[in-house]
Amino acid sequence: MADLQDEPHSVGIGAEYLPAPTVPAAPAAPAAPAVLPGALDRAAALLSVHPVADGCNTLVWTLRQSPYHDIGTPDAGVDTDLPRLRAGGVGAQFWSLLVPSGRPDGAAAADRVVSDTLEQIDVALTLVRDYPDSLLLGLTAGDMADARNRGRIASFLGPVPGRTLTDSLGALRAFHALGVRILAPAGAPWAQDGLTAFGHEVVKEANRLAVLLDLTDCPPATACQVAGASKAPVIISNTAAAALNPHPGNVTDEVLLALRAAGGLAMVTFDPARTGDSLHAVADHVDHVRAVAGPNAVGFGAAFGTEPGSPRPAGLTDPSGYPKLIAELLERGWPETDLALLTWGNVQRVLRDAEFTSRAAQHRRSSP
Repeated sequence: MADLQDEPHSVGIGAEYLPAPTVPAAPAAPAAPAVLPGALDRAAALLSVHPVADGCNTLVWTLRQSPYHDIGTPDAGVDTDLPRLRAGGVGAQFWSLLVPSGRPDGAAAADRVVSDTLEQIDVALTLVRDYPDSLLLGLTAGDMADARNRGRIASFLGPVPGRTLTDSLGALRAFHALGVRILAPAGAPWAQDGLTAFGHEVVKEANRLAVLLDLTDCPPATACQVAGASKAPVIISNTAAAALNPHPGNVTDEVLLALRAAGGLAMVTFDPARTGDSLHAVADHVDHVRAVAGPNAVGFGAAFGTEPGSPRPAGLTDPSGYPKLIAELLERGWPETDLALLTWGNVQRVLRDAEFTSRAAQHRRSSP
């Protein structure tokens, strides 16, 4: 494979986080299911070649509120730092630029949405600049592979909220120029009860710019409509299977089938409200998405990046838990080819397909 690592950054992935060989006595809280040491070794080996491309991390919001965190060293005040990203075998990260619902800024008036988003972009770009030996701004699938080969974590900006776009596509083009590569239609007036005429223009322009459309929290009918209208693959950056847990943020089988038909990608979150409170429960959701949407349409969108207090499934409290989840899937009989798609291949394929669609659209526009 032409883009394999020249400088593997994940040697000893998870070694400092692996369980001791002796079984702890009478744990007070529910523990993640035990995995065999051999499976952990296989998981670490796989992640050294096919690291995790994670679709959702909210660290940018956290750093905007608490800029004193230093993610270059183990930081107990936040669940994401570079040592734990490396221990978990994370090789690419989508940094969410959304303002969490229920937060003070989340109730901002419409005229604050663009300025809030620009502040989020500024924090994200500062994060990448502050850690140049570990993070590399990702704009293309080639950047994703280049970061891996150089021992860095590819950092993609987005999604930004679709409600920043009103009756003009200029904001979308401006965000693209700043490095944003993902747009979330949920909550936008043009994508609430299906796509409006302007919504179709947004989809068309996003395709032309190779900006991914993230359908997280879109109503099922709208999600299916956007997936059908987009010529490039769409993603759902953090979700779980509604068939296993009817949480309003979880994706239905109908939408999973639409993603399968459109070459899209559903990325499973590590939110116990959506998945359940154990590593085993998260693996059940990953299994279900794979069974319905196919091995080419499943990925991870853990939604780490918070300060203490956010509940997490046992065994998956921070990014260092990824090897244990991969080991669990190995023990369930997942072939390594499907795991390589789950961790890395599906995200890279979606990015490449979006770029191909973009080039084709630009060629059509420039043709006489």
